[in-house]
Amino acid sequence: LAHSSRSDDKQIRTLLDYVGLLHRADSFPSELSGGEMQRVAIARSLVHRPSILLADEPTGNLDSENGMKILDLMKQASTDFQTTVILVTHNPQVSKIGNRHFEIRDGKLTDKTP
Repeated sequence: LAHSSRSDDKQIRTLLDYVGLLHRADSFPSELSGGEMQRVAIARSLVHRPSILLADEPTGNLDSENGMKILDLMKQASTDFQTTVILVTHNPQVSKIGNRHFEIRDGKLTDKTP
């Protein structure tokens, strides 16, 4: 936050609070856990209020507890920010959280939504 304007600082703090990391606003990346780094990445991705958020294996390097926190946060952000989240995963458990499910197999995209 050292080089941000006042309006940027407010927006950054709002998003850090949204992902539960306002208390870490002045921390260096090396001082954050893997789950905290993922939450910072989500906050950064929401700065410009995108209509689509692409997430490639967002839980791949996390333990199951932190992975679920990240998935819950992404699902909530989808609603709160009216953002479509496209999540890519190899984990069948992770794929269950979405509203629509697609599978790519042998180069073919198939709608697997129940």
